[in-house]
Amino acid sequence: MLRAVEATIGTDGAVRLHEPVQLKHSCRAIVTIIEDSEASETAYLSQEVLSRDWERPEEDSAWSHLQ
Repeated sequence: MLRAVEATIGTDGAVRLHEPVQLKHSCRAIVTIIEDSEASETAYLSQEVLSRDWERPEEDSAWSHLQ
C-alpha cells in the first residue's frame, strides 16, 4: 500500500514528518523534494507549448472583442 506523508527536509538532510506515523515494521520510502521555485519553473517550461496555442489566428479573432 502506498501512503503519502508530508515532511520537511532540513539543510542537514534530516527528515521531519508533519504528522505521526505508526508502522508495524520498517519500510522503504521515496522522497520527492519540492523547491519553492517549482511553480515558476513549471510556468517557464510550459510557456513554449502554450504560446503555440495562444498565437494562432483563431485565438486572435476569438479575443478581438476585448482589444
